[in-house]
Amino acid sequence: MTTLHLIGIGTGNPDHVTGQAIRALNGADLILIPRKGTAKSDLAEVREHILSRVLTTPVPVAAYDVPQRADQDDYLGAVNDWHDAIAKVWAETIAAHPGATNVALMVWGDPSLYDSTLRIAARLTGISVKVIPGITSLQALTAAHAIPLNTLAAPVTITTGRQLRDNGWPHGATTLAVMLDKGGAFTTLPPDTEIWWGAYVGMPEETLIHGPLSQVSDEILATRARLRAEHGWIMDIYLLRRGGDV
Repeated sequence: MTTLHLIGIGTGNPDHVTGQAIRALNGADLILIPRKGTAKSDLAEVREHILSRVLTTPVPVAAYDVPQRADQDDYLGAVNDWHDAIAKVWAETIAAHPGATNVALMVWGDPSLYDSTLRIAARLTGISVKVIPGITSLQALTAAHAIPLNTLAAPVTITTGRQLRDNGWPHGATTLAVMLDKGGAFTTLPPDTEIWWGAYVGMPEETLIHGPLSQVSDEILATRARLRAEHGWIMDIYLLRRGGDV
């Protein structure tokens, strides 16, 4: 049976790749690399750079084109159709290399945290899945700002920009970690909310901004737009707290 190794690679910094991940990559018969178009060619190049740093033996690499997600009102339906299409491409790419029994796919951050790679892999038949954990963007963000994730004895809520924009601040939450924000969901919050924002955390392009929303909200929006225009893509994440808790 073919085994698909889903390998967390942190935020793109080769130093985030664990020893376990390095061993899995070197033990692979085939490594899959997604292509998302010329505007996001940096994403494939980062993966290729990681391989150049960690591989001690040649491993075949197969690039595949990632299908586009349909832009429709039924968000969950569109995502499920998209995942079906990606799983089909994975299966076809693996089948084109019949000798590969250990296949590796590098995943940003960790496959368990707001990432659909495991859900896509579950659609494959005749293929087992093994997960190699990686450093998450949330860990990289708190490390970059040198702050604890939680306030004293208090919980942390991890959510998305869509949820924050549509439903507001979750009841009873003290600290919010917000991922997958297309931009500006925090503008719906009171201006005294404190934010720790980061883009490309852990990478050479890392950009950090911190302060109350009343002072830094516009700066974050402008910086985010500029960075996206410069690079053709952006990965950002932020932490929010209210009430001056530490």
